[in-house]
Amino acid sequence: MTAGVRAPFGQRLADAMRERGPLCVGIDPHPSLLHAWGLGEDPASLERFALTAVEALAAEVAVIKPQSAFFEVYGSAGIAVLERVVRDARQAGALVLLDVKRGDIGSTMTAYATAYLDEDAPLAADAITVSPYLGYGSLAPAIGIAEQNGRGVFVLARTSNPEGAGLQRAAHGDGRGVAQSIVDAAAENNAGAAPMGHVGVVAGATIRPGELDFGKLNGPVLAPGLGAQGATPRTLHEVFGSALPLVVPATARDVLRHGPDPEGLRAAARRIRDELAELHRD
Repeated sequence: MTAGVRAPFGQRLADAMRERGPLCVGIDPHPSLLHAWGLGEDPASLERFALTAVEALAAEVAVIKPQSAFFEVYGSAGIAVLERVVRDARQAGALVLLDVKRGDIGSTMTAYATAYLDEDAPLAADAITVSPYLGYGSLAPAIGIAEQNGRGVFVLARTSNPEGAGLQRAAHGDGRGVAQSIVDAAAENNAGAAPMGHVGVVAGATIRPGELDFGKLNGPVLAPGLGAQGATPRTLHEVFGSALPLVVPATARDVLRHGPDPEGLRAAARRIRDELAELHRD
């Protein structure tokens, strides 16, 4: 791809959030959801579940977030379904954030980044999740390849799972918390970008209010935990405060449990999207 052909990811995400609202819906074919839809645990059921969700939702919301692990468990057949999910969702106008949480060093990190962020890759998504816990600098290949191709990365900072708190709240060598040091490093990558940069962070919607300072981030905040984990649209303002315009709240089960009826899925997504829009108007 020739650099500059695609608008920068920060611009594309800002446009999508303005046009469709900030909601991100996960496509998580968890066995319990497959069973709730009357489906089995096999590639054909995976395909029916995932593509039904994409067809119902990808024209409605700003971001679709497939969880790669639930596809990988089916081997090559599952990866083939994931390729279709990525392609079909993007064709319907949603941005695709592929939840892979990759983190490695050197040529291996470059290979992961190429697999998901290169223009010609079968699994090329608009953005991916990455883990900085081999050192933020180890993410340089992914951050660079994403920028070159008009794509983005979301770096795990303060996640919503309780197991992460001990590490992510620990004191960094300079006295900051580890999670805050990751937010600050992302801010350096985003400096000068408009309307925001291509390096986002992941910060759970259930973290303590004011736990992190996003004032200089100039990039998006993916906020999982909406719905099943206890966060509501109204609590987002308490947690993120003035950073709320940067926040992309993420939910999965609270929408997917309304399937397999496509209209039920759309209605659930629209309800949450409208609640978020009302929050932004307040």
